[in-house]
Amino acid sequence: MPILTDVFFLLIGLTALYFGAEWLVNGAAKLAVKYGISSLVVGLTVVAFGTSAPELFVSIGFNQNGLPDMAIGNVIGSNICNIALVLGMSAFICVLHIKSDLLIRDLPILLVATLVFCGMLWDGEIGRIEGAILFASVIAYTFYQLILARKVKNPEVLAEFENEFDPEEAAVEPIWKLVVFILIGLVGLYFGAQWLERGGVSLAKRFGVPEAVISLTLIAFSTSVPELATSIVASLKKEGDIITGNVIGSCIFNLLCVIGVTSLVKPIVTTQIEMVDLWVMIGLTAILIPIMASRRRISRVEGGVLLAIYIAYTAFLFVTRVAPEATAAL
Repeated sequence: MPILTDVFFLLIGLTALYFGAEWLVNGAAKLAVKYGISSLVVGLTVVAFGTSAPELFVSIGFNQNGLPDMAIGNVIGSNICNIALVLGMSAFICVLHIKSDLLIRDLPILLVATLVFCGMLWDGEIGRIEGAILFASVIAYTFYQLILARKVKNPEVLAEFENEFDPEEAAVEPIWKLVVFILIGLVGLYFGAQWLERGGVSLAKRFGVPEAVISLTLIAFSTSVPELATSIVASLKKEGDIITGNVIGSCIFNLLCVIGVTSLVKPIVTTQIEMVDLWVMIGLTAILIPIMASRRRISRVEGGVLLAIYIAYTAFLFVTRVAPEATAAL
């Protein structure tokens, strides 16, 4: 199969994942609001799940088709990309100001979730019981957020979620149209995951790149492109608090929801993910605490440091795992 065909499937898969997630979130959010569920509740549940839907479908597809390393690599790579690339690029454009709630509550939860996930993966396997624990944790986290949101009723939080959909517009939309949007979104996510897998795996085999590496880099970057684009736009509008909240929330959902559901469907057994990948993810998560705690912001210099870490990690993967494989294949 020509290399252009691989690239085509990769791009069309990414496109289908992006629009599939958009249509799923849009249709489900409007349908929920139409039946009297508040926009805030929808934002904290449907929208939050929808942003992790591409990673979820991709990881389930990889694991079901005998590619567990790519399933795990997709999540680890996405979290590394979210923290180092998305936050780094956003901070480099505009200084990101940090809310105290995010620093005191959500960031420690992300660090604990990261450590628990890495502990579970220490033996190279995440079984159904461990998956159930992770999935139960994301349900508890979602309810926790709902309770806090109802108590605090932060206007900025409300505005953020109401920007995702218009309650008045939802009220006049016919139900059949919203259901069609949801179904089309699910179909787009399903086939997008299949096409992304087909193109990514084929490219990996063509160039002798280990499956885990292609997932840690190319696939992870691809599924993070929507977040990257949104964050850059938000940075230009100086809406840094929305960026940091979305990145931290996305990382939490990746670890608890994506891995939890994927391992519930089928236990994940990995052989290609190395400890250095886990340590990079742990290190980036941990380093966010002193960065965010100092003056409650991420400066341009700190954003540049995060970007440099991402570039260095990608180069490290190429030198230590891609180049030797490519040389051996010649």
